Amino acid sequence: MLSLLFLLLGFPVIVVILLKNHGAKKKPSGPHPPGPRGLPIIGNLHQLDSSNLNFQLWQFSEIYGPLFSLQIGFKQAIVVSSPKLAKVVLKDHDRDVCTRPPSHGPLKLTYNGQEMIFSPYNDYWREIRKILVVHFFSSKRISTFSNVRKSEVKQMVEIVSGHVRYSKVTNLSEVLMSITSGITCRIAFGRKYDGEGAERSRFHGMLNDSQAMLLSFFVSDYIPFLGWIDKLTGMLGRLEKTFKALDVFFQEVVDDHLDPNRVKQNEEDDDIVDVLLELKKQGRLAIDLTHDQIKAIILDILVAGTDTTAATSVWAMTGLMKNPRAMAKAQEEIRNVCGKKEFIEEEDVAKLMYLQAVIKETLRFYAPAPLIPREAIRSFTVEGYEIEPKTIVYVNSWAIQRDPEVWKDPEEFRPERFLNNEIDFKGQDFEFIPFGAGRRICPGVSLGMATVELITANLLNSFNWEMPQGMKPEHIDTEGLPGLARHKKNHLVLVANKPM
Repeated sequence: MLSLLFLLLGFPVIVVILLKNHGAKKKPSGPHPPGPRGLPIIGNLHQLDSSNLNFQLWQFSEIYGPLFSLQIGFKQAIVVSSPKLAKVVLKDHDRDVCTRPPSHGPLKLTYNGQEMIFSPYNDYWREIRKILVVHFFSSKRISTFSNVRKSEVKQMVEIVSGHVRYSKVTNLSEVLMSITSGITCRIAFGRKYDGEGAERSRFHGMLNDSQAMLLSFFVSDYIPFLGWIDKLTGMLGRLEKTFKALDVFFQEVVDDHLDPNRVKQNEEDDDIVDVLLELKKQGRLAIDLTHDQIKAIILDILVAGTDTTAATSVWAMTGLMKNPRAMAKAQEEIRNVCGKKEFIEEEDVAKLMYLQAVIKETLRFYAPAPLIPREAIRSFTVEGYEIEPKTIVYVNSWAIQRDPEVWKDPEEFRPERFLNNEIDFKGQDFEFIPFGAGRRICPGVSLGMATVELITANLLNSFNWEMPQGMKPEHIDTEGLPGLARHKKNHLVLVANKPM
């Protein structure tokens, strides 16, 4: 994309723009934090790679310090890479940076931000968040979904047991994405889309396309007058195609739930679409929910619920496979505390202190959501620098969670660091912010963690794990893919065996 941008922009265009703006009056502003020098028009775009952005920004912080600036096209950005400054930005100036930077892909797919993740900070966002917290992410509601989690994780154990019987390797990345997708779909829609044939292919293709579009680079986001490049490269066409496919699918879901003759496929309580439609019918909300708004909300839940949970579970198993001592300790705890139980229940997980430490260390070490993006809605001052409205603010949680001034041996995967201490991921300990902090902290943390813990506990209890023939744990790579959640680039493929 960037090479094409250089080709199309070319020297003549740069000259024209510079001449056009020569002598134009600009509003004076204070000095920006230090940072790498950029080029005319594109700024630092040529120095950034979305596939490894958190690592690149960490490298810049090693040169320019824990607060530095970037010019991304026509947009000013700052990057925060220390717990101290993360607290200043996300707590002291939470009100100043409580919105999201607008982006072409997310706004299109969410019906112009009519949901929670990408919506600007306003009365509508506050009402949507309240609806989700009260009706879907409360402790009581999360508990009502426990049967869904249990049945899907049991299916996961059966799938892997089949691999054991037939001496097949297990692609854990695929299995866990399927299981988390099943859990999310049953909670959101009351049914799954994991059968064979066209329906499954359509659903997973649509999900993959939407995840890609939500994080895709659009020239028009950063250099508006070159927005025609997005059309030339096919990005706008691909986005429109993805949106239409999503809209058709979500409308089918809504119509199905409105059908008075609908028969539920499962016995569980009303799913999320049922609840949203009932709230709309009652008319007691501060907003009048439209079908487009309902479709935008369920896109949030579908993508975020599936993506982050699957990625975290895969990284947890990656960390344990690469650290056999931690694997053995986690399995020993489960089998000692829970005895010879064939299935680990959610109430059992509360007794597994080392397992919980493993999950926390996974969130610290692998950081499934490595960057926290915000946008300033008003000016504020950090370290003597005035941060202007519309400035993009990146908090690099990946760098913060590997800060050697805060964490001992940060490059080691060591769950013991979370035993006998009170550091948690609820947004109050700024050295450990895998889900963000402040007003825009992820409200679905408890739901996601319940699923990750149940999955990991049963994978460790039911099976012993080995590398495929000819492979060693050190051969497992830790490269990630860009996205709402940082997935492992290459699938985690292992061999499962039944414990003796």
